[in-house]
Amino acid sequence: MPSFLPLFAKAARDTWPGLVGWAAAIAGMTLVYLPLHRSFGDASIAQVMESMPQGLIKALNYDLMASGPGYVQATIYGLLGFAFLTIAAVGWGGQAVGGDEEAGRLELTLAHAVSRNQVVLERALAMTLKVIILAGVTLALVLALNGPADLGIDVGNALETSVVFAALALLSGAMALCVGAWTGRRVPAIVAGAAVAVLGYALNALGNQGDNLEWMHTLSPYHWAYGNQPLVNGADWGGFALLAGLSVALVALALVGLNRRDVSV
Repeated sequence: MPSFLPLFAKAARDTWPGLVGWAAAIAGMTLVYLPLHRSFGDASIAQVMESMPQGLIKALNYDLMASGPGYVQATIYGLLGFAFLTIAAVGWGGQAVGGDEEAGRLELTLAHAVSRNQVVLERALAMTLKVIILAGVTLALVLALNGPADLGIDVGNALETSVVFAALALLSGAMALCVGAWTGRRVPAIVAGAAVAVLGYALNALGNQGDNLEWMHTLSPYHWAYGNQPLVNGADWGGFALLAGLSVALVALALVGLNRRDVSV
């Protein structure tokens, strides 16, 4: 009897060591940074912020750091965690089709009565699950350290922030998967996925610099996720809908891309 979602199951089996590695990296980063909040205290952090250039503070969203939720938003969800989760998602998305084809494995997979649509959809599902797991690890650590590090984070806001955190990374991963499906190459896929994250972050940073540049926020996926300061105010579900909708559209485009061309050997 054929197994259910065989490509999804295989991706889960083959990539679990990498998933564990990313989880350990995120755990290490979180365990280092969050206890520092209690050590420094809000007043000390505010004094450090006063010594930094205002443009840099706004670009990095460090103007949020005077409170516990703002500190976690700026350091974990908005910077280091964002970088780690995005790199993981882009790597998985770039490997899903483009990397597999470049290595000569995709042709062999398709020869085993597996459809091209199945390849795209099951591997997109595997990428999504792994990103959700890493977002869940981050959430668990933040909540575990909430009291000991004196962060004062609302549990509901933390849950909502983790949802948009995962959605933001998945957009870059979906772009990598899509470009890999169209080109059959891993490097262009990774470049495209990374470009979504970098440009989104840059547009948000520029939009923070003044009223005349705020229009850039509307073009920034990073701002769609974090513009409402979700750890403080809760998620902007309109922004989440944009992130999720674009990711779904990119997976649909990946289906078109893989089905319209010959697969290289």
